[in-house]
Amino acid sequence: MSTHDLYTTPVEPSTATVPMAGDTRFTWEYDDGREKLLALYQKGKDRQWDSTTRIDWDLEVDPHDVLGVPDQSLAIYGSPYWEKMDERERGELRRHSSSWQFSQFVHGEQGAMLTAARIVEAVPDLDSKFYSATQTMDEARHVEIFSRFLQEKIGLVYPINTKLQDLLNETLGDSRWDMPYLGMQVLIEGLALAAFGVMRDMTTKPLPKQILTYVMQDEARHVAFGRLALRDYYRQLSAPELKEREEFVIQGCYLMRDRIRGREIWTNFGVPVAEVDEMVKNSPYMRMFQSLLFSRIVPCVKDIGLWSPRIQATFEEMGVLEASRSDLDALMRNDEELADKLDAERFAAEEADRKAEVDAVIESEAAR
Repeated sequence: MSTHDLYTTPVEPSTATVPMAGDTRFTWEYDDGREKLLALYQKGKDRQWDSTTRIDWDLEVDPHDVLGVPDQSLAIYGSPYWEKMDERERGELRRHSSSWQFSQFVHGEQGAMLTAARIVEAVPDLDSKFYSATQTMDEARHVEIFSRFLQEKIGLVYPINTKLQDLLNETLGDSRWDMPYLGMQVLIEGLALAAFGVMRDMTTKPLPKQILTYVMQDEARHVAFGRLALRDYYRQLSAPELKEREEFVIQGCYLMRDRIRGREIWTNFGVPVAEVDEMVKNSPYMRMFQSLLFSRIVPCVKDIGLWSPRIQATFEEMGVLEASRSDLDALMRNDEELADKLDAERFAAEEADRKAEVDAVIESEAAR
């Protein structure tokens, strides 16, 4: 079935065009490179994996309870709209909510794939080109995974959120080579990584947990790449140049904050936009979710040197300034370790099942 047949609203045209600016840069220096970045590139090569074999796609998913999380996670829970729904309608609402979340993931990952390819073109140094090439492959795998999950397990797809589209357009359309890093590696990837983490830790369903855990192992490296590349470069910029980057971050964070309201879901169920925004603002779960979503962005922005009083005031107004104390390195290590632990548990269980099968065959043969 065509993806177009699964969209909640028609999506035209089939191919969107984003005008791009900036230079493609060759380098003739093949020997020099930053040790940490080259080590990250090596890890990127070592960690390549095949989604068709690493993920157990035979696991069943109930499209009306994809994540197995409490209904309190839905912004309209407890409202008159919720009380009027019967169980079938509530199940359909859960399906739409999960579809919207995973749809934005797949659209964002396609944006990340295109941005990583853009970085390969635009960045001046070879070690960054090397790593961006591995990231482009990672992002292609993520698009493959999330699109398959949507089509085969949920059977419903939402168009790209307009706020996400705006940020992708600004990120890809800027001629300065560092802006794709800032827009994608810091803002979009940072938010996605945090969203994946919240869902990974909350879901009680094995297939989405596998997908999110393995994708996060890749994404942890991507955010680290952005930090390494931008930290040194931003030390060289003038105050006016840094101010321009800070303005981009501020506007991007507001776009990301507005994106998570998921207005498209609720309007499909007859809830007016103004009421949606009020319910999202007053939902304890959504307030918690928003604060966690910026847990990767805020410390990363601070780490790369964009930490003016205005930036801090913006994060204070959004209620996420406390996230600046987060230990990014510890979070990234945890993301990688959880994926390794999941592999070990799964493969140990499979080995035990195989041993049980062999023992049963041997016992059966001995009884003859």
